Amino acid sequence: MDVKRLLLVIPLAVLAYLLVIQWNQDYGQPDVNVPSAPTVSEAPQGGNDTSPADDQGLAAPSDASATPASSNMPGEGTADNRRSLVQVVTDVLDVRIDPQGGDIVYAALPQHLRSQDSEHPFVLLSDNQVRSYVAKSGLQLEGHQGRIAFTPERTTYRLEPDSEALTVDLAAEVNGVDIIKRFTFERDSYAVNVSYHLANESETPVTARFIGQLARDNSPDPSSGVSMGMSSFLGAAYSSTDSHYEKVDFEDIQEGGFNNRDVQGGWVAIIQHYFVSAWVPGQDQQNLYYATNDSRDRNVAAFAGPTRTIAPGSEATLDATLYLGPKVQERLEEIAPYLELTVDFGWLWFIANPLFWLLEKIHSVIGNWGWSIVVLTVIVKLVLFPLSATAYKSMAKMRKLGPEMQRIKEQYGNDRQKMSQEMMKFYQKEKINPLGGCLPILIQMPVFIALYWMLLESVELRHAPFILWIDDLSVKDPYFVLPILMGISMFVQQQLNPTPPDPTQAKIMKMLPIVFTFFFLWFPAGLVIYWIVNNTISILQQWFITRKLMADPAPASKTK
Repeated sequence: MDVKRLLLVIPLAVLAYLLVIQWNQDYGQPDVNVPSAPTVSEAPQGGNDTSPADDQGLAAPSDASATPASSNMPGEGTADNRRSLVQVVTDVLDVRIDPQGGDIVYAALPQHLRSQDSEHPFVLLSDNQVRSYVAKSGLQLEGHQGRIAFTPERTTYRLEPDSEALTVDLAAEVNGVDIIKRFTFERDSYAVNVSYHLANESETPVTARFIGQLARDNSPDPSSGVSMGMSSFLGAAYSSTDSHYEKVDFEDIQEGGFNNRDVQGGWVAIIQHYFVSAWVPGQDQQNLYYATNDSRDRNVAAFAGPTRTIAPGSEATLDATLYLGPKVQERLEEIAPYLELTVDFGWLWFIANPLFWLLEKIHSVIGNWGWSIVVLTVIVKLVLFPLSATAYKSMAKMRKLGPEMQRIKEQYGNDRQKMSQEMMKFYQKEKINPLGGCLPILIQMPVFIALYWMLLESVELRHAPFILWIDDLSVKDPYFVLPILMGISMFVQQQLNPTPPDPTQAKIMKMLPIVFTFFFLWFPAGLVIYWIVNNTISILQQWFITRKLMADPAPASKTK
């Protein structure tokens, strides 16, 4: 029996430890210098790349098997290092565009604060001493070397309250080709349409290719600090016809571990805790995806669209969609197939996804994420009640037969082998399964793990209030009241279980509520609420079943 109980205790302790080391205590974000238009800002610091198939950091291989000659656009770093950025403000985005090439070098999200007690928006993209993370887009244009210097109509744009969309045009002329780089922003949308409108006024045909890149250094994720060496995934992700969701960490990019692929549709992204940036080219065209590092040693995840030929006197439009925002599944599903998979629920996604769907449905009625978790817990407990009832009945029966088990232990205490044999005979005679109380609980553990990752990854719970002092379900209880209540509920539940016959094991079991309370001090409040409600319902169920069985007048058999 001692070994059987340890089969339960050890997995629970290991699980608790693994969950703790993956939970993030620090949700603060380093201060980020906000470039404001028309203030002057430094241009990207790159090398003087002169590759003809390049547009400042957006080199693309000529075929699927080729390796990019350079990740830097030609002319990067050669332009004047001081120029005005173009500021664009909508209801959900605040971005800065560098006219030299037309990259988005800064993006803040006004509807998502840097921290719960901050008045500043969360900054997704920035290029400064703290972090370099930009969304680059360029035009691989035949016969042109260097970065295209665009001229904006003005340096400040704002989406008006009575407008549903905002268009920002940057104009340039290159070798007889008139170019308009257009950014189209829509109300309540984190998706930006980026397009090149080309009019060939020269006497010869020209070829052009849209290239999009996401370039990021190895700085920590500002939306997810590190706890005991582990954190949420930070890196690149690709989607193709063969692999709908493929993660590539920055180390693999630096080592050249990602193979170029030429596929129809697809997308490329850089993902972090709660937020994502993604380039989504046309889904009806062949796109080349690749990864490399640039002259600033940044990790570059990129795509290159098909090459288009524009005849003299003709026009063409090359475009792609750039998403800069939170990992909200509904929004991501609208942008591209499988983009919602960047909300990574881990290897138990097949359990976590239905749980999140149900949680959303409950929230649509209740309107509070904390109470939604409470209702979800009740529903989960009802669904799993048959398993729970089996475990509680087994434990109640063990408790009822405890005196007889103690008698056997005292009788054969000096002969452990004989005692084990007699105990097994006793189990068989009384039709007791020693694992009856363990296996049903272990079977439920995947649900708990899936729920943990669902709560960890769901941006909807970020800064979501519950009641009283719990104003953010995604972080720990600042006063540790919830973990203490969890420990108390675990202690009460333990009192309903049979006492282990081994004194050492009994002491270990008594320590578990204290150990788990310590672990849960740093757990997100939403998860602790689930655990408290789960324990409370379990106590009621176990008390009812135990009381019913203990009231049974049938006497236990005695071993002679």
